[in-house]
Amino acid sequence: MSAITRALIRLARRVVEGVLSQLTSQLNIVQEMALAPMRAMVQAVVGGIWVGEGANAFVEEVSSLMIPGVGRVAEHIQIMQKNIQHAVDVIDRADEQVQAKINGLADLFGSIYSG
Repeated sequence: MSAITRALIRLARRVVEGVLSQLTSQLNIVQEMALAPMRAMVQAVVGGIWVGEGANAFVEEVSSLMIPGVGRVAEHIQIMQKNIQHAVDVIDRADEQVQAKINGLADLFGSIYSG
């Protein structure tokens, strides 16, 4: 495998690692800036900071729609991370297999021409 090809594979891998890092950051943002405050608001209302039908409706709405929706976004991010990591693993295995084949052929040709 040429040096250029190996350099391109290393560059592509770094780009994918950057994407994975960004996905992790986005997941943390979803959990810390959306999910955690919603749960805290529900806890505050349930704890008595707001009472009545409006409070009950608020808790129901946030608990049944918003929190599960944000949770689904987080799940999708995690699935995407796993899929991208699987793709990286496949690329790495393929790269190793190609390198092994090339080395095997180089050894074979080397033994033919040196012997």
